This record gives sequence, structure tokens and C-alpha cells, in this order.
Amino acid sequence: MDNSNSNSNANNSNKKTSKDQQLEQFTVDNDGKNLTTNQGLTVSEDEHSLKAGERGPTLMEDFHFREKMTHFDHERIPERIVHARGFGAHGYFQLYESMKDYTKAKFLQDPSVVTPVFVRFSTVAGSRGSADTVRDVRGFATKFYTEEGNYDLVGNNMPVFFVQDAMKFPDFVHAVKPEPHNEIPQAQSAHDTFWDFVANNTESAHMVMWAMSDRSLPRSFRMMEGFGVHTFRFVNEEGKAHFVKFHWKPVLGTHSLVWDETQKLAGKDPDFNRRDLWDAIDTGNYPEFEFGVQMIGEDEEFNFDFDILDPTKIWPEEIIPVRIIGKMTLNRNTDNFFAETEQIAFHPGHVVPGIDFTNDPLLQGRLFSYTDTQLSRLGGPNFHEIPINRPIAPVHNNQRDGMHRMTINKGPVSYHKNGIAGNTPKPVPAERGGYEHYTEKVEGRKVQARSDSFKDHFSQAALFWNSMSEVEKQHIVSAFQFELGKVQRKEIRQQIVDLFANVDSELATRISEGLGTIPPQTSGSASKDSSPALSMMNTVKLPLTRKVAVLAGNGFTDELPFVLAQLQQAGIITEVVSPKLGVITGKSGGELEVKHSLLGADSVLFDAVLVAGGALSVSELLTEQKVLDFVKEAYQHFKPIAAIAEGMNLLPAASGEGIVVAQENEDPKLFGQAFIDAIAAHRHWSRTI
Repeated sequence: MDNSNSNSNANNSNKKTSKDQQLEQFTVDNDGKNLTTNQGLTVSEDEHSLKAGERGPTLMEDFHFREKMTHFDHERIPERIVHARGFGAHGYFQLYESMKDYTKAKFLQDPSVVTPVFVRFSTVAGSRGSADTVRDVRGFATKFYTEEGNYDLVGNNMPVFFVQDAMKFPDFVHAVKPEPHNEIPQAQSAHDTFWDFVANNTESAHMVMWAMSDRSLPRSFRMMEGFGVHTFRFVNEEGKAHFVKFHWKPVLGTHSLVWDETQKLAGKDPDFNRRDLWDAIDTGNYPEFEFGVQMIGEDEEFNFDFDILDPTKIWPEEIIPVRIIGKMTLNRNTDNFFAETEQIAFHPGHVVPGIDFTNDPLLQGRLFSYTDTQLSRLGGPNFHEIPINRPIAPVHNNQRDGMHRMTINKGPVSYHKNGIAGNTPKPVPAERGGYEHYTEKVEGRKVQARSDSFKDHFSQAALFWNSMSEVEKQHIVSAFQFELGKVQRKEIRQQIVDLFANVDSELATRISEGLGTIPPQTSGSASKDSSPALSMMNTVKLPLTRKVAVLAGNGFTDELPFVLAQLQQAGIITEVVSPKLGVITGKSGGELEVKHSLLGADSVLFDAVLVAGGALSVSELLTEQKVLDFVKEAYQHFKPIAAIAEGMNLLPAASGEGIVVAQENEDPKLFGQAFIDAIAAHRHWSRTI
């Protein structure tokens, strides 16, 4: 990865962007202020409504009570139909290299330009109150506040989708949402209607492979890829176009949780992913994503064995490499979740000159849907005037009035063409920056049909399967078995086994085991091709911002503070867990603050475990039965585990992959480095459990 701009980005990390400065105009700080009504009237009472006598009825003339209660009654807005559960942050984007040869988009021209962004990560199926760690696709939507207007890259953490045509999107969502007769189940696809949809809509096969993989269980929003999903166009100043797909590559690599871990986290901390993002930014560990593009010339459109406009297909990176051209850094948390994250409105049709659309039928439908849903959710056509949605570019047009209009447009003219105002505001020619649609030649009969080039539903699903390591394959099989095990109708389970036999007969046979279904009679795969870029085993592995639980009590050994300093120097976060909150004292009198009591901490909240040495410390830890369960659970989730001297007595195994033990008088520096290396590996899959 090219981190050549890391120093300049670090210098900009604390600077206010133009969007930050704009938002400050709408920011209110109530600290130290007098209490008023919404009309600015200072009030003397805010606990008791106006009554006819101390025990009498409340009087309607109490305007302060009525205003306060009315506002409360209307504080909520409709949640998003999909992507309701989300979390966002501010940041900035900066290029590594100019893309002038390919696009006239100004924010992609000059590497010295800093473009403000707001990013919203989300789950898809669940409601606002569902858990972060469910098995689901994750939304990855980015709003660029460019000098030419807002550009929205509205994508997911998976590069393909369940359907090929937007006509089918409502059907898919109805199928994956809780079943309408009982509103069960919440935020999961383990039920009959989802799998009935998959069985009867075979175009979903490729996306289902992604959804059943570990990609649907991200360790962190900071550690998942983002994709624009659709094929777009770059258009340069000369009018020459290239087809393009967009990628976000996390600098920390792409990493996931394990299924048992996600289920426990949903109870222990349903806000796990959003808390992780907030804490990382709050402590200065700013999430970074490198921006990449895949590009092909217009003359190459039909050079591949897949249709480049099919949203259920990827462009394999080994065939069409991803060119890394810039980096996004998220460096500021929101001031108010509702005002920013909940009210932000994304739309794939928010583009700037140099970026245009293609005939991807799913994208074409989204260009209508997003505006339509904002009208309902945000109360009318003026949602663009909400502070978080305002472009930093000036806005001038003849649109007027409507609910929640915030600007005061002067003068009598609100139409084009006009003479009174000198025909202003006036259009701007393309050569001076006005947006001009790409002049694609279009011909054909009006039909309700799909191109034959979209009919291969299984080759890339097989490509995905063939690209997985054996560990990842087993996780996919287990995911299918769990999900289909919740399906009540046996015929649907059988249909799915038969369907995925078209992808790979071994996959279908393994899925079938334990489901009471008939395994496929055929053998083979829809494709023998593979793509190493699809396996998370090949991702970047770094110890940065990993969180380590340090199990320690009074009497911990002198080596512990040295090792903790070494871990922190490597960018690892360490938090002491002990039977009680407060301060613990080491053998030589050193002190450590306890961050968590054993009652309030669990191994699923951490990436690794370090057990302190010292006979007294170990003895104190063992007064809590949970300490053994804590270490054992981390071991079963394939996490790195380390122990100093007597601390090894708490380990479920004295040696093995990802187990690091420091014997008494061993060089703590060597021990610390070995543990850092184990943490960087993320999981240790060869471990016997």
C-alpha cells in the first residue's frame, strides 16, 4: 500500500475542513446558558406544569409544557427501510496522484486538495435498535463535499448484490425483513422467506456466497472493504470515457469476527462496531481507507466472459487491477447523532462533472429510489438544506418553498428564462464547469427483459468458493447450516442444496449434512477459476489498534509494565481486567489502574489476552471462576494468548499456535515482540479446540 501521503494527512488530521467551518454556523452549545423556550423566552420553571392548585388539573395555557411535550412527541423520524442501523463520522479525502487523464472531476485532479467527507456505515436488514454484529451486508456510504457540489459514493462492504434489476429490490427486501405475520426474526436472514427468495431467484447465488462468508461479520468498520458495487463512468475534459468501479481498502486490513463471538457480542455489547469506531477516533487512532479504481476503456466493454454492467458480478482484480489513487481519513466524531448521522441523505445520483452512470439496471432504479425515500423520511423536498446535507458549493436555482424551507430567497423571480433578473441564475456551459451527461448512443426496442449476458448465475459464485482457504470454506458451510437449520419448510432447505450444487457439488454436499436433505448426485464446479484477492487470508495484517485484555491482580511481576509499554509502542491498546475496579500494586510497588472488573468484561470484547505473572496475582485472579472461562473462550475463538511466568497456569494449553509464554527471567522484549507478532496475525486457525 502506498502511504506516501501519510505525513501530510497526519498534518491535516486536526485541521478544520470547509465543511467543519460550515457546520459550526449551526452548532449550539448550551453549557452555562439560561433556559428558554424555542421562541427565545427565558423560563423560570421546568419541572412542574401549570395547575389549578397544587393537586389540581393542568391548565392548557401552560405554553411551555405544550411546546416541550409537542416537540418530544415528534422527535423521531421514520427510520430507513434498509440500512436503518448506522453510525457515521467526519473526515477528509486526499489524492495520491492526479486522475486528470481519466476524469474532469475537480476533487480528483490535485493531490494537494483536501476534500471533506462524511461516512455512514450500517447494517442492512435490521431495525435501528438491532445489534451491530449480526450476519449481514454492511453499508459503506461516503459523501464528498467537493467545490463542485456533493458527490455521494453509496456502496457496501461486498462488491455485488442479490438482484440484477431494481424492479426486484422491493421483493428482496420484503423477503429478508422480518416476516410480516409475526415480525420475526429481527436482523437476520435465517428464516423461510429469505431462503425461499434465494431458491427462486438464482441470480442471488453469488451474493449469498459473500453473505455466508466471514465478510458479513466484520471485526470493525475500520477493518472492512468498501465497494461502489455498480459500474460507473469516468469522463475527461476531451469527452473520453472509461468504465470504472470504486474500491475502499482499509489500511488495517480486512478482518472479521467468528460466528460464536458475534452472537455473544450482540448480548454483551450490541453497539460493538459503533463503539469501536467512536473510540478509535476519540483516541486519535484515525481510521484510514485507501481509494482504488478499476478502469477499462469503452472499447473493452465486451472483452470478458461476464457482463461488466451486471451488479451480481465482480471484475476480478487479477484481470483488472485496482489502482490505488488516494486515501480517506476519518478524524472527527459527530456532535449530534440525530442531526448528522440520522439526517444525512445519500443518493447515487449526486454526482459531479467527470462522473456519470451506466446502464446497470440496478443502478438505474436507485437513481429514482433514493430521492423518493428522502421525501418521506426527511419531511419534504428541502432535505438538502439540513446542515449535514448542505454542499459547501454555493446553491442558486429557482426552486422555492416546500416544507422546512430554510433559505430566504430574495426577489420576484423564480423561473427560467427571465428578463427581470437578467436571466439569472443561468446555466453554465460544460467547458466552464457545468454538468453535462455523457452522450452515449442508445438504441433498441422498448422491452421488459434482461440481456442474455446476465444469465450466468453460478460461475462467479464458484469463483468465490474456489478462492477461499479451507478455514473460510468451513465457515461458509457452517453459516449455511446454521441459517438453513432455522428454515421450517424442508422443501426450501432441499431447494437450496440443489441450487448450490450448480456452484459446487462439494459445497452442496457439505451444506446438506445434518439438514435432513438429499445431497447432490452430480460432482464438479461451475468454474475452476480462483481469485486470491477474494480471500481474507491474503489481507494486510497489522497489530495497530488491536485491543488486549490484561488479566492481573495485586503482586503482578515487574516484567508486566515493560511489556505493556512495548505493546503500546506498537500501537496496541491494553486494558487491565481484575476482580475489582481501582488500582493494583505490583511486586515492586508499581501501580496499574484497572479498566474493567471481571464482572463487566468478557473476552469477546478484546482481540487478545495477556495473563500477568506473579503467584499472588494469579491467586487473586483465581478467586473468580470467570477468569478461566475468559481465557478459554479467547482460546476457542482462535485469539492470541500470552502469559508471563505463573500466568501460564491459567492457559487452556501450554503451547501451540498463537500461544506465547514467558518463562521466569526470560527477556521481556523478546516475549513482547513474539506476542505483537501473534496479535498481528489476527486469528490462529490451526489451533486445536
